[in-house]
Amino acid sequence: MDYTPVTPFRRPINAAILKQQAAARQAPPPEGVNKWEALRELSAARIAFGLSDRDLSVLQALVSFHQATILGANDSQLVVHPSNKAICERLNGMPCSTMRRHLANLVQTGFVVRRDSPNGKRYARRYGDEKVAFGFDLSPLAHRFQEVCEAAEAARAAEDRYKRLRTTVSLMRRDLAGLVDYGRSLRPDLPLWDQASDMAVLTARDLRRKLDFDELRRIEERLQKMLDAARDVFDGPETVDMSTSAVQNEQHYQNSNIDSNDLELRLEKAKAKRSETETNAVSSVEVADQEKDYPKASDRNLPRIPLGLVTAACTEYLTYTDAPIRHWHDLVRVADIVRPMMGISPSAWDDAKQHMGPEEAAVVIVAMLERFDEIHSPGGYLRSLSAKAAIGEFSCGPMIMALMKRNAA
Repeated sequence: MDYTPVTPFRRPINAAILKQQAAARQAPPPEGVNKWEALRELSAARIAFGLSDRDLSVLQALVSFHQATILGANDSQLVVHPSNKAICERLNGMPCSTMRRHLANLVQTGFVVRRDSPNGKRYARRYGDEKVAFGFDLSPLAHRFQEVCEAAEAARAAEDRYKRLRTTVSLMRRDLAGLVDYGRSLRPDLPLWDQASDMAVLTARDLRRKLDFDELRRIEERLQKMLDAARDVFDGPETVDMSTSAVQNEQHYQNSNIDSNDLELRLEKAKAKRSETETNAVSSVEVADQEKDYPKASDRNLPRIPLGLVTAACTEYLTYTDAPIRHWHDLVRVADIVRPMMGISPSAWDDAKQHMGPEEAAVVIVAMLERFDEIHSPGGYLRSLSAKAAIGEFSCGPMIMALMKRNAA
């Protein structure tokens, strides 16, 4: 048949239907599209196109009436013509009125095009070598396949960001609840613990619901502020108070990747030399550049757990050093000492510092030392934790809390 109708039988027509009819007159992609792959991608991106899961069930039933797996390619006949009864049977007995409602949404969104006969019946006839079919045209699935794939990829990326943020909020809530218990044992007079406890309880209640991304982001910001306030109670604001004694310089690890602890020591040495002589010290321009490019210790993102809690739960490191732990950089120095004794390679240690931060990596090292007999491969275990930290799914708080519970048992 030379003429292709654009109006449905005894049904209203609108601009959206006319637009989809015009698009459907284009030739299908020459390479064709796998109909089941197209359905899978559309299922992932259904919300972006205003489709429900039952809409897709109806579309899947229609697609099942097309015998070939590939839509397009050498097959230009993409019209299926099942009766309403046959469609409902493949939908496990869905009521006909419900099926027609979902089918109308598929037509309105442009994934199915009606090719109605003069009397509205669905059938196919042959005129010599030519086949003329009236029913539902599935060619939009092939025409819009690239658009559907892009929308599906965006939907999966958004879902991944949502899951990672929800995991982060859950870990922060758990850390806050643990810090409240510890804080009340040390400073029961502070009203901060009641506020933090209420926030942890309310956050746990909120996480039972399906929160949107913006709500989770606001909860994360509130939890971060409360964790920072609790950390300041235990440790106080972190300040740079480092000695330039030869002992500390000799024990400090050397690495080609400059981290914040390396920088603090080098700046102190540079300043001391510059005060003695300008010709033999690091130039003032270089020191100024270093101070400008790298933040001080107070600007770093320190672990969301008090240093006093770490030293109370982990005591095995005292076997290897007599130096007291008063600041986070002291703990990093101790971890660098015990790390080779545990069989952890420099590359695994560098990866941990890069993804976790030097301070949190040091907490992990001393916590692993507490359970050293239970860990078969310390280096591999540290690398697995670094991989989790790289995607934002790790916090050292639960490790310390578990050690405290084990010590209290």
